[in-house]
Amino acid sequence: MTKKLNPERVDTVNPEWSAEDFAKAKPASDVLAGLFGNAQAKEMLKPKRGRPKSATTKEHVNVRLDSDVLAQFKASGPGWQTRMNAALADWLKTHKPDELKA
Repeated sequence: MTKKLNPERVDTVNPEWSAEDFAKAKPASDVLAGLFGNAQAKEMLKPKRGRPKSATTKEHVNVRLDSDVLAQFKASGPGWQTRMNAALADWLKTHKPDELKA
């Protein structure tokens, strides 16, 4: 028993595959080499896992901050760590770290 298709939901541009379509299908590894060349096909088929590598990596540190300073940055909403990094980078444009002695 076949299900009656709703004519409003039938995709005529990209119809659902039939068993015949699946039987004619070829693996991407067979098709891509002919379209893009072996080197490009190999690169395209290589699994990419995790977050993309950044050109400028960041370093994880533990730092102790005054609670009022931290509260103000956190109150500014998501992205507060990025804004704190930008504030420190901006300060370094006009100061040197050794100017500030604890």
